[in-house]
Amino acid sequence: MLSIVLVSSSETQTETGGGGGGGGEGGGSPVCAEADRASLVSFKGRIIKDTTGILSSWIGRDCCGGGWEGVECNPAGRVTVLQLQRPATAIGDAAADGDSGLYMKGTLSPSLGNLNFLEVMVISGFKQITGPIPESFSNLAHLTQLALEDNSLGGNIPPGLGHLSSLQSLSLSGNRFRGQIPATLGHLTNLIQINLAKNSLTGPIPPTFQNFHALQYLDLSFNMLSGLIPDFIGGRYLPNLTLIDLSNNQFSGQMPISLFSSPKLLDLSLNHNQLTGIIPVQVEGLKSLTSLSLSSNRLTGHIPISISRLHSLWYLNLSANGLSDPLPSTLATGIPSLLSIDLSYNKFSLGKVPDWIRSRQLRDVHLAGCQLSGTLPSFSKPDSFNSIDLSHNHFTGGISNLLTNMSSLQNLNLSNNQLKADLSEIKLPDTLSSLDVHANQLTGSLSGSTGILNDRASSFLEVVDVSNNQISGGIPEFREGLRLKVLDVGSNMIAGPIPNSISNLAQLERFDISRNKITGTVPTSLGLLVKLQWLDVSINGLTGKIPNSLLGIEHLKHASFRANRLCGEIPQGRPFNIFPASAYLHNLCLCGKPMPPCRKSQY
Repeated sequence: MLSIVLVSSSETQTETGGGGGGGGEGGGSPVCAEADRASLVSFKGRIIKDTTGILSSWIGRDCCGGGWEGVECNPAGRVTVLQLQRPATAIGDAAADGDSGLYMKGTLSPSLGNLNFLEVMVISGFKQITGPIPESFSNLAHLTQLALEDNSLGGNIPPGLGHLSSLQSLSLSGNRFRGQIPATLGHLTNLIQINLAKNSLTGPIPPTFQNFHALQYLDLSFNMLSGLIPDFIGGRYLPNLTLIDLSNNQFSGQMPISLFSSPKLLDLSLNHNQLTGIIPVQVEGLKSLTSLSLSSNRLTGHIPISISRLHSLWYLNLSANGLSDPLPSTLATGIPSLLSIDLSYNKFSLGKVPDWIRSRQLRDVHLAGCQLSGTLPSFSKPDSFNSIDLSHNHFTGGISNLLTNMSSLQNLNLSNNQLKADLSEIKLPDTLSSLDVHANQLTGSLSGSTGILNDRASSFLEVVDVSNNQISGGIPEFREGLRLKVLDVGSNMIAGPIPNSISNLAQLERFDISRNKITGTVPTSLGLLVKLQWLDVSINGLTGKIPNSLLGIEHLKHASFRANRLCGEIPQGRPFNIFPASAYLHNLCLCGKPMPPCRKSQY
């Protein structure tokens, strides 16, 4: 690197020395090479809108003086780092879909391929940066890190990226790349990390990937890749892998035995594919494994006894396969580090929750659809639980005993059982975020001093689904500060009006009160729920008009007002006037698109 610095210093003096005293701007530090500055300015010119303010700092001749945000240089004034990331405050907000917030809009300039000394390029999190990766990027011979994550780049991955022989980290995840993974990427023999997740890539894993002898991190998840998982993944070809994520693809066939001879592997995710066959007994070869996810495949047979020898494993998810009884008896003492287990939706007929699960200090237990019956279990160490899913079983009786001392519980799913508890007798943990008890035989009321949505309801609650029960009473008043995103009370016997205080549920995305005995009018305050995406008030006794204030709910994707006693003009604006007519049928006299035109007497 020393010889490079000396050469580039000479070049810099030549390129910038005639610039008219520019060297003084940096306080003695060299002004960036004019060629590099021109490349950056060209990139800035291709960004037609920048609300982050990052590029507004790119002014003056000196891109190396520290004033150009995201740009770093070597002592010779050559740009070595270009790191542009959407500010963290914007991640997850409306800017994610590019409608508002902090973002850049434009395309990648081919001129960036002229930054001959660039070692790190990070341009990530800008959902409105579109277009292809310029072919010129293959000229960046010194590049060690290329991260173009979470943009909207498209087209094929350029085969020329295989010329970047110094590259150690390549991440193109979260874009719209299509086509096959170019075999030329196999020439990048110094790669330690490759992440092509969350695109639309097709075809097989290229056989040239067996050249990645230094590779530690392989993530190809959330694509449409297909074919067999190659037998060079793991074993002697890729011995240094610590993470393999091939989940959410279309891989088929059996898992290669070589996969289980990866002694350094910590995380193996093959879930949501079309894998068949058994879980090989050689799974015990993954001596360091901490997380194993094989869910949503077509695996059959028994869980091998050897899985009990994975002493570091804390997360095990084998759900949604065709695995069958019996469970290995060695699980009672094996997998000593286990914290999270999911055996849901296989062919298990467990009868009751195994003693080795009830007696352990676990964080998550998911045993949905495991043919469990009797009363809900009690756990020896309830205060450790974060998530419990015992849905789609045959449990009877109450709920309260299960919740005793569940001081850390955040997610509880007991839906599709035959539970007969009174809601007024249930004391929810203050930590609870999601409660799903739909399709049981629950009674009682949501409101009142003991209701689960009373004025002391936890501000952590985000999801409440009590639909398909026998709940009565009314919809409670809602105080400010609640974080509810989902409220589904459909198919019960709830009566009375929708309270005006519904507007206090500012985060609500799904509101379903269908198939009840709700009366009164649709409150205008409902229109203040600007995040609402699903609204179903069908099959009730609502009267009056659908208020025009609902036009404020711009992101509504589904609505149904069917089978009430509503009358008057449907709000004439998107999306209400383009919903199907079935959303408004069987009312007294609703009119206007998509229903027949209104007569004057109906206004």
